[in-house]
Amino acid sequence: MTWEQAQPTAGPLRFAIFVGEQNVPPGIELDDLDASCTHAVAFDVDGKPIGTGRLLPDGHIGRMAVVAEWRRRGVGAEILAALIAQARKRGHQQVMVSAQLQAAEFYREHGFVAEGKVYPEAGILHQKMAKKL
Repeated sequence: MTWEQAQPTAGPLRFAIFVGEQNVPPGIELDDLDASCTHAVAFDVDGKPIGTGRLLPDGHIGRMAVVAEWRRRGVGAEILAALIAQARKRGHQQVMVSAQLQAAEFYREHGFVAEGKVYPEAGILHQKMAKKL
């Protein structure tokens, strides 16, 4: 989806998870990059948004978020697969993530390899990771 299509559902979902749960500063959660990204949003059978992620023009995947009651049930994997498929369609040779350290194993399970040192971002430890396509 474009940001215009995704924003009504992805925006509040990201804000609830990143700002509400993880204490990311509200001023940095939604950014100017959203307008240039391709967004994926997952919905439950009732049409409620339960997860989201975005693909930046340079092949970075970010803002991956799944509501608590749907975590570890394959929603994140489906969102990630959709964004990777879009990156392949665009001709990217690899995709990258700035993974929260707590999510690094999830990305490793999907073929991502850690690069460089762990670093803080928005008060949360992160690890750069990449996956060749």
